[in-house]
Amino acid sequence: MKIWSVCNQKGGVGKTTSVVTLGGLLSSWGFRTLLVDLDPHGSLTSYFKMNPDEVELGVYNLFRDTSEKKKNVDPALYIAQTEFDGLGVLPASTAIATLDRQVAQMGGMGLVVATALGKLKDRYDYVIIDSPPMLGVLMINALAACDHLIIPVLAEFLALKGLDRMVHTINMVFHSRKTAPKFTIVPTMFDKRTKAARESLVALHQQYPDNAWESVVPVDTKVRDASREGIPLPILDKNAKAVEAYSALLELLLLEKSADKPLANRT
Repeated sequence: MKIWSVCNQKGGVGKTTSVVTLGGLLSSWGFRTLLVDLDPHGSLTSYFKMNPDEVELGVYNLFRDTSEKKKNVDPALYIAQTEFDGLGVLPASTAIATLDRQVAQMGGMGLVVATALGKLKDRYDYVIIDSPPMLGVLMINALAACDHLIIPVLAEFLALKGLDRMVHTINMVFHSRKTAPKFTIVPTMFDKRTKAARESLVALHQQYPDNAWESVVPVDTKVRDASREGIPLPILDKNAKAVEAYSALLELLLLEKSADKPLANRT
């Protein structure tokens, strides 16, 4: 099982879109896929028509049950199955926003997600985590659990400044480890018609030559249509421009585990 976390400390960069689209591709290609919502905003949870205010079992319960040292905590019990084959969601409730305030009393909560996912390694091929936009116990869990970090970023100069902060956070969190997880910076919602976007993209590659993805995810209005319908874009419209871009990104990510073979044709 491979675990990817999608992180950025700046909001509105396409984190949830990236999680859902990559997850939709993986499941449609035949991989057993789990999406984990660690963002208190609950955008991933809401995408699949679940109300974060009404989630009875999810991430918050996983943390609470772990902190209370309940025996045999089975993370599978907190997972909701979507209507799409091979695609499950560990949902967020609005209560997870209180975890940072409670963590002092809980103690040792930085590896809750990593430990839980370890128990699911025979159930899923891939896990993608939607991370919160702020450094705290939830982001630390996302970073600690992942094998590869995906950082969506808008091609604009203010967003690049925010990217510096994200990379600094990665280095800070992993300063005591010999190696940090690999990370790939993914330019999203790219509009090639604007000079600012083109110049920002050049600056991104100059600043992060080893980590910036060579391609981009273009602006695509069908992303909004898919969100409104609650359907992953690759399932709603496999020919959409954004699907083509994310498919290319996914092919690159899959090279890290070339032994993986999907159960269905990638069509």
